[in-house]
Amino acid sequence: EVQLVESGGGSVQVGGSLRLSCAASGFPFDDYAIGWFRQAPGKEREVVSCISSRDGHTYVASSVQGRFTISSDNAKNTVSLQMNSLKPEDTAVYCCAAQRLGLSSYDSWGQGTQVTVSS
Repeated sequence: EVQLVESGGGSVQVGGSLRLSCAASGFPFDDYAIGWFRQAPGKEREVVSCISSRDGHTYVASSVQGRFTISSDNAKNTVSLQMNSLKPEDTAVYCCAAQRLGLSSYDSWGQGTQVTVSS
């Protein structure tokens, strides 16, 4: 059974940091890319960052470039998202998702974790 479990969300003040983790199981981790997405109330879901577990290639959205860093620990089947210099507009539910390399869509999703940034 494919499982993605997020952890590390919470409430912080502007300028603070959080580290989100996505623990994956039930599929060959090295054959997948893991992405972090977020959705704020009233807004569409957007991709934040993603990483290929095979070669470490990453993508980071321009809105978080220079503040967020994605990393993968293949030995632990875990992808982390380090979020620094948080802003109120980063407030959202953050989800991780898995995409089999070579395919075009993310087909497995975690439940999400809330991140709230207050001023």
